[in-house]
Amino acid sequence: MRDRTATKDLIERTALKLFAEKGVKETTIRDIAAVAGIAEGTLYRHYDSKDELSSRLFISNYIALGAELQRIEEKENTSQDKIEAMIRYFCVVYEKDSDMFNYLFLTRHNHIQKLTPRLPNPYLVFRRVIRLGMSRGEIPKQDADVAASMVMGVVLQVIDSRLLSGRIQRSISGLADQIARGAWKVLQ
Repeated sequence: MRDRTATKDLIERTALKLFAEKGVKETTIRDIAAVAGIAEGTLYRHYDSKDELSSRLFISNYIALGAELQRIEEKENTSQDKIEAMIRYFCVVYEKDSDMFNYLFLTRHNHIQKLTPRLPNPYLVFRRVIRLGMSRGEIPKQDADVAASMVMGVVLQVIDSRLLSGRIQRSISGLADQIARGAWKVLQ
């Protein structure tokens, strides 16, 4: 018999993979249980519903990504270094855990409203760095929300072009420097 934590981890990794591949709506509890090799009832011992599982997966992973971006930006001195380091991290995360990344950014519209401004998340970290850069004179004055959206859009559009259309064949991490430089130029 698996211990409770190991079973929960198995459920979450399996659900994450299936949600990223098939979509949340198209994935059933039965699918998750079958791929995980557990009974459907076992899943319900950990989560009340597929929606609860989906929501918890999103929130915990999105916050963890935001917290890591905060740690990265705190290590860098200039706004440019902060933004470029965070984008490089995004690219590495995509390559290391594309299921998690795809799930977060392909389903974010379903869960983003559940986040509070006090919880770390990638968008708020980018916006804070941009605001700081504007106050230091490193970034021209502009709407910080629009600027953060544009910077994240640079990254996400490249990933979408690889994931959804297959137009980009190179690894995202191999494009990290080019993407980071492009995102910085957007702010100028």
